[in-house]
Amino acid sequence: MRKLRRWFIAGLLTLFPLWLAWLVVSVLFGLFSDLSRPWVEPLLDGLAGRYPETFGWAGHNAAMAVFGLIGTFAIIVAVGALVRRVIGQTLLAGIENLIARLPLVNIVYSSARKLLDLLQQPPGKAQRVVLIEFPHRDMKAVGFVTRILREEGSGRELAAVYVPTTPNPTSGYLEVVPVDRLVVTDWTVDEAMAFIISGGAVAPASMPFEVKPPGRTDGGSAMP
Repeated sequence: MRKLRRWFIAGLLTLFPLWLAWLVVSVLFGLFSDLSRPWVEPLLDGLAGRYPETFGWAGHNAAMAVFGLIGTFAIIVAVGALVRRVIGQTLLAGIENLIARLPLVNIVYSSARKLLDLLQQPPGKAQRVVLIEFPHRDMKAVGFVTRILREEGSGRELAAVYVPTTPNPTSGYLEVVPVDRLVVTDWTVDEAMAFIISGGAVAPASMPFEVKPPGRTDGGSAMP
């Protein structure tokens, strides 16, 4: 029984990260496949019906999923190449102007756009990987500073911090934290994402934890 328990734990620890990676890949695979499925599926059904001996395999769900993924990838690359040109930027500006006139949709689009733009910027005063006291003072959570605000009356600096969840960083919490309570790290966004998605398994050997007095530069310190 002891050997069986040890083998079970060893197998579980070996398979769990593989299962987690497969889960993320399968979810992304399904999402990307579904984006182009509305036009890929009729095309493959037509080929399978017209040429059953040659393209009969095209009507299977697996083939549709694969070609859906390829179609979505092609669309993403084409859009990326288009927006690098003047005509693409003009079209994008027109689409954004149209979205700006739609209630609720404009809020979702503009918020997502600003968040992605911020996460792609190099570390600066308005965007850093930090630790905040969450959910209570004796615990820390990794977050991204997305904006610096001012408190009414006192003028104290406040930070809007997005705290992603593990292992899915697309969901999370928005916390407003005094700037002097932030623990600033020197992590890049990629390093922070790897730490979050892996549940802390991918991490540096050391990290700041406590807020240091202003002027201290050893480890975490208040944001300048």
